[in-house]
Amino acid sequence: MGGAGLGLAIGGPLGALVGGAAGHYLIDREGAPFGRTPREVVFTTGLVALAAKMAKSDGVVTPSEVEAFGKVVQVEPAERAGVERLFDLAKTTTAGFEAYASQLAATFSDAPALLEDVLDGLFHIATADGAIHEAEERYLRAVAEIFGLDEAAFRRIAARHVRLADDPYLVLGLERGADAAAVKARHRQLVAENHPDRVIARGLPPEAVAIATRRLAAINAAYDRIEAEGAAR
Repeated sequence: MGGAGLGLAIGGPLGALVGGAAGHYLIDREGAPFGRTPREVVFTTGLVALAAKMAKSDGVVTPSEVEAFGKVVQVEPAERAGVERLFDLAKTTTAGFEAYASQLAATFSDAPALLEDVLDGLFHIATADGAIHEAEERYLRAVAEIFGLDEAAFRRIAARHVRLADDPYLVLGLERGADAAAVKARHRQLVAENHPDRVIARGLPPEAVAIATRRLAAINAAYDRIEAEGAAR
């Protein structure tokens, strides 16, 4: 009853997934005794659904990708079966990834940072086997377009996961050649904006916290690389 009711509250293709497969996984997490709000459920369900469709687009799910998925969608062992049902149902539904991505884009039109979080999580899963494949890149670009993220935003997110030209600067959203003061100021700004404690304070689901933790690590690594390049000159 809970899953079906919450699915109706969410509506759309993601609501159908919640009602059809989620069960108590999305409703009875610790800290949410009366159920999670629909926006939180949309975030988690959308992330799982898009990961499932990405796996289908690539045609191969490697053990490393499964492990990465488990790090992004963090649940207790007893809840794992529910996640797997949700993942498997999303792979087989007639709704395409465009429908799921569009519902996420509409739900979080007032919070574009959460859409970047979803794309960040998908990149983490896609690159878990050490490379991003052509089908995965096309898929991620299509999701980014639906989310309203431009090429600069896409490259900035990609640079946190794959090696691109000038990637430490891309990660920080800076042009190569930015002076030390600008780099330091940008780094401080990004640390403040992306610290996991801030995500926790906003009451976001564990998936968003896990993504923010990895993103902060990538930001710090990019800053360290730029600092090392400067010291080596």
